Amino acid sequence: MHSPAYHPPAPHLALVLGSGGVRSIAALGMAEVLAREGIAPDLVVGCSAGAMFGALIAQQIPAAEAVRIATTLWTAELTQTHRWLAIPQMVWPSWGRFGADFALRDDRLIRARLHKALGELRLEQLPIPLRVSATDAATGAAVVLRQGRVSDALRASIAMPFMFAPQHVDGQRLVDGFVSDPLPVSAADDAYAVIALGFEALMPQRVNKPSRLLAQTTSAMTNNLMHARLAAAEADGMRLLRIFPRLERRVGLFDTAAMPYLVEQGRLATEALLPNIIALLERRPQLVAA
Repeated sequence: MHSPAYHPPAPHLALVLGSGGVRSIAALGMAEVLAREGIAPDLVVGCSAGAMFGALIAQQIPAAEAVRIATTLWTAELTQTHRWLAIPQMVWPSWGRFGADFALRDDRLIRARLHKALGELRLEQLPIPLRVSATDAATGAAVVLRQGRVSDALRASIAMPFMFAPQHVDGQRLVDGFVSDPLPVSAADDAYAVIALGFEALMPQRVNKPSRLLAQTTSAMTNNLMHARLAAAEADGMRLLRIFPRLERRVGLFDTAAMPYLVEQGRLATEALLPNIIALLERRPQLVAA
């Protein structure tokens, strides 16, 4: 006689943390306010940089220590190690054997930092379950990682196309989660309530070179995709509260000097919405008698 399969209870409160580069560290300020108010999430979902900072929340690391660790993980140095073959591969693709794993930058520094911070820690071992959003590069479909090494999942979720090589996980070639879902609330569709923290992709202030024209196009597509996904989730009945901190100044993807400011903005945005958060959680689902 076989025992029935165990199905863990559905999460009550999920925190969903979207892409946004260093701005996503505002999630640590949000988590600090929630902890102070006795509000404990039982699921964290992260995309791109949001996944990296979400991993710190899922480990229940105090905010001050989490910020310290974050400053060692996310720095501009990550994008400054060039691959010497990259230019020849683009100019002479046949000779350079250009392929689907192409990257402009070497990722050894990223891997070393992730391994130092996380070692062999696995997603299924975290105190708070963490789901990491990535994208299947071959199909464009969203992929949600729930098992395996945390470092591998995070490396997949921050694999910006062209910048870094894809991460291969279980036979899939995975790239940055923002490509398919910049603020992946759908990965928490089993939760009773969802608090989603996100940022719009930055539009270039001037379009004076090809890379900025490309950035203008991709940022517009990313923002439209994010808002369409959020609207669809709400239309489907998701109990969703959005937090989009308003920043008084422009913050680049790797502006690590802005981390304390961003954490504070996460605190302020969450405190302003505390009545809404409490109301969201007070209306618990009714049990239906069998």
